[in-house]
Amino acid sequence: MWGMIATWRMAHDGVLAAKELLEGQASCKDAVETAIKAVEDYPFYKSVGYGGLPNERGIVEMDAAFMDGKTFKIGAVAGITDVANPISVARQLSDEKFNSFRVGQGATEYAMLAGFERKNMLTDRAKKIWEKRLAEIAASNLDPYDGHDTVGVVALDTQQQMAVGTSSSGLFMKKQGRVGDSPLSGSGFYVDSTIGGAAATGLGEDLMKGCLSYEIVRLMGEGLSPQAACDRAVYGFEERLRKRYGKAGAFSLIALDKNGAWGVATNVEFTFSVATADQEAAIYMANPGPDQTTVITPITQEWLDAYEARIKAPV
Repeated sequence: MWGMIATWRMAHDGVLAAKELLEGQASCKDAVETAIKAVEDYPFYKSVGYGGLPNERGIVEMDAAFMDGKTFKIGAVAGITDVANPISVARQLSDEKFNSFRVGQGATEYAMLAGFERKNMLTDRAKKIWEKRLAEIAASNLDPYDGHDTVGVVALDTQQQMAVGTSSSGLFMKKQGRVGDSPLSGSGFYVDSTIGGAAATGLGEDLMKGCLSYEIVRLMGEGLSPQAACDRAVYGFEERLRKRYGKAGAFSLIALDKNGAWGVATNVEFTFSVATADQEAAIYMANPGPDQTTVITPITQEWLDAYEARIKAPV
C-alpha cells in the first residue's frame, strides 16, 4: 500500500508527480519533497515559494518543515529568503543532530553554504500585487492581511514508512520576522510511521494554539479513523477557541494513516488532493458539515476552470 494527501488544489500537480515515485517504490521522503517542490516552483501560487506574496517590506520570507515518521527526525526553516526550494533545505536539516531548525539570515546562509539554488523569489506579478495592496491600505485603511495557504503533504510508501512536509510564504503583508505554524512540529505537521501523519493550513496564529497535527495523530493512535480524528480535533478545538478566545481564524487539517486511509476537517471551504494505491489521484472539496462533521465532494470542472482563471487573472 502507498498513499498521499496534500492541501489545496495547488498541490495536485505535485501529487501526480510524486504518485509516480510511490508507484515505483520510491521513498515517502522523496515523494513529499517532490510534491512540495512542484508547488514552490510554480509562479502563480501566491502563498508558497516562487511567486509567494511578500511581507510588508516587499520581502518574500518563507517557512518550511520536513519530518521522517520512522526516526522522528525534523528539519525546519523560518523566515528564509532567496532560496528556490525551502522544503529541500528543511529535509537536509532533518539529518542534523543539532541546529536542525534555522531561522532568518542563519537559515539563508546555511542554504547558500550547502549549495542550494539561490533565487529572487519575488516575481513581478507578486510585486505588483504588493504595490497595489500598499496603495489600498493607504487610501482606505484596509486590513492588510490576506492569504495564508500552506502546502502540506503526508505520504506513505510501499515500505510502510511515512513522512510529512510543509512550505509557505506565510501571511501576505506580515510583519518582518513573523512565523506561522507551518515549521512548528505538532502544530503545522506531525507524523509517526506506526500510526499516521497530519498537516495543517490556515491562520498560523490560531493553529499554533491547538497543536492539531499532533492531536490528530494521537487520536489515530487511540484507534480513531483519520476522518474521525480530524473531525474531533478540528471542530472540538474550534469550539473551545471561539468560547475562550472569542473567535477562530480559518484552518484545515489533512491526515493519512499507516494503512492509506485519509481524513480531512476544516472550518472553511477547502480543496485537497489525494492519491493511493486503491484510489485514482483526484481533487476534492471539503466544507464543515452538521454536528461537527465534514462534507467532502468531488471538485467540479466549473470550479477548476474558475480557479485557473482566477490565479492567472491580470493584476
